[in-house]
Amino acid sequence: MSRKHGSTSRASVGALVERFALLGAWLVVIAGFGIALPGSFLTWQNFAVMFASQAPAALLALALIVPLTCGDYDLSGGAVVTLAAVILGVLNVVHQQPIGLALAAALAAGLLVGVVNAFFIVYVRIPSLVVTLGTASLVTGFVQWFSDSSTISGLDAGFVDWIIVRQLFGISYAFYVAALVALLLWYVFEYTPLGRRMLFVGKSREVARLNGIRVDRVRAGALITSSVLATLAGVVYAGVLGSADPFSGLNFLLPAFAAAFLGATSIKPGRFNAGGTFIAVYFLASGITGLSMFGIPLWVTSAFNGAALIIAVTLSQFARGRAESDLG
Repeated sequence: MSRKHGSTSRASVGALVERFALLGAWLVVIAGFGIALPGSFLTWQNFAVMFASQAPAALLALALIVPLTCGDYDLSGGAVVTLAAVILGVLNVVHQQPIGLALAAALAAGLLVGVVNAFFIVYVRIPSLVVTLGTASLVTGFVQWFSDSSTISGLDAGFVDWIIVRQLFGISYAFYVAALVALLLWYVFEYTPLGRRMLFVGKSREVARLNGIRVDRVRAGALITSSVLATLAGVVYAGVLGSADPFSGLNFLLPAFAAAFLGATSIKPGRFNAGGTFIAVYFLASGITGLSMFGIPLWVTSAFNGAALIIAVTLSQFARGRAESDLG
């Protein structure tokens, strides 16, 4: 009896360590760079800037885990980020339209991209990687035409003030927008029938269908939600920059996927989850920020993000396999 109790206790401790290993690794990274760069890295100002500047990346990563939970990929997210930002810039700055109208237009455009993705993926039955890669290319072309491939500065001052200037506890509102979305997704995944249906669809679409779940509707809703959240990321990104850049939003896609898969190794190992994803975004950002303070060349950032994605996917596969074997 005691031997069985001992093995159960060790398993419980191991599961607890696995759940919070990423958070522990983040603290180790902070401590390491804090010791090496105490006067610059380990300051509240540095973390306040990092929390706010990485809010668009966190929102995009959260957007990606919605279709990923259902077994679909959305490669158009980075393009939708730039689409939303550029629509805001062109309508508000170039055409002098109210910021509210520009926001509505950006949301409508993101919603349209999600509907197009859902139609071709769910109803025409084309693989999600192919469709979203195609829509990403189409959207990127439209963005460059619409913006004349130029950065647009001078967004509505009140909008920029709300996103990046106003602060709570010394951190800009942009961070709290991302945190609120993470909290909302956590609640949906953990405590609603919709969240359970999404998980069921992601594990086995055929089994889910046989159990009465409307698989196509769930997948379509996930893809549309992903585009809407990516649009929100673009809106926040425009507010953080105070301008609309038709190119740099695409750079969020790779680290966002890395954060999504790395997040699947913690909090709820083996499952895409909002808490793990949110932590993973800032874990990766802390590493990039610390390395940048050491004056690393630009190519190291790309190498870091690429390596992080490969490692994250590998670790998430191990975590998923372990979770499935535990259930079995």
